[in-house]
Amino acid sequence: MTKRLEGKVAVVTGSGQGVGRGIALVLAREGAKVVTNNRKPGSTGVASFKKELDEQFNDEERTKLLTLKGDAESTANEIIKAGGEAVPFYGDVSDYATAGKLIQTAVDAFGRVDILVNNAAGLGFGMLATTSEADWDYQTVPKLKGAFNCLSHALPFMMEQKSGRILNVASDAWVGIAGLGAYSAANSGIVGLTKAAAKELWPFGITCNAFCPQAASRGHVNFRATLRELMKAQGITMEVNEAKMKEVEEAHGPAENMAPFVAYLATEEAGFISGAVFSITANGRVAFYSDPEPAGEIKKNDGPWTVEELIKTVPENLLKDYASIATRNEWA
Repeated sequence: MTKRLEGKVAVVTGSGQGVGRGIALVLAREGAKVVTNNRKPGSTGVASFKKELDEQFNDEERTKLLTLKGDAESTANEIIKAGGEAVPFYGDVSDYATAGKLIQTAVDAFGRVDILVNNAAGLGFGMLATTSEADWDYQTVPKLKGAFNCLSHALPFMMEQKSGRILNVASDAWVGIAGLGAYSAANSGIVGLTKAAAKELWPFGITCNAFCPQAASRGHVNFRATLRELMKAQGITMEVNEAKMKEVEEAHGPAENMAPFVAYLATEEAGFISGAVFSITANGRVAFYSDPEPAGEIKKNDGPWTVEELIKTVPENLLKDYASIATRNEWA
């Protein structure tokens, strides 16, 4: 089998477990040398979003979490055992200096950095009215600032090389999901960052794309359990489409099954793709998000609009056939 990433060096943040681990393993199988990363060694895989909710998991979920445990070293060792090259790095990439050390580790170990996968994140759930400042920071800072930090340190090397692949892990929540306000905001930021970076970096031979993965991960198990318990605690009732939820679970298979598309985006052959956002699942589905464009327009040339004119014109012209997204139930 041809190894499409032979000679390339990849940095994958948040690659001790789940989606990041799967991506690191597949990049290595395609010939890339990989620097793996997570915040600290010895993860048990049974941490929840909040310590007070540690008893939220049922037996099935706790067993699943134990199968997903791991850290940067265990992922690196798995790559090495399979005949690849990898180096682990522990550290929180939301700290700017630490992110710099991560990128420098790749350069010191392998001489360059060609592929950056920004996967580190903090996941949570909560209605905006009950989201604390700490919750907001946990869900936005590692994802958004962490991505910027790593990108900022990697770019000088990529620009000098006149080549590079930046792959930002977003979530389908970037479109906005009730109960995921902070997480939705962080991922919308990732999409905006991706599109801006793609435009800036194209002249340097560097592409930047985002993808929204669905695969087995500690975060998915945590989210499912936390959503159930918080809805119960807050007396929130949502009508859930069981067939849809089954489809969601089937999409969250082994992350290695989702990762080949990520490896494809890192190849020379995918160099024509930049600024794109994809949704990919572990059961073979790949979707491409269209770019937002104005869907309608009104204009007045003889002076500013009055409120009375807008009350009449907006529903009749600008928003004809409009239905608010607030009326939809994502879980139904």
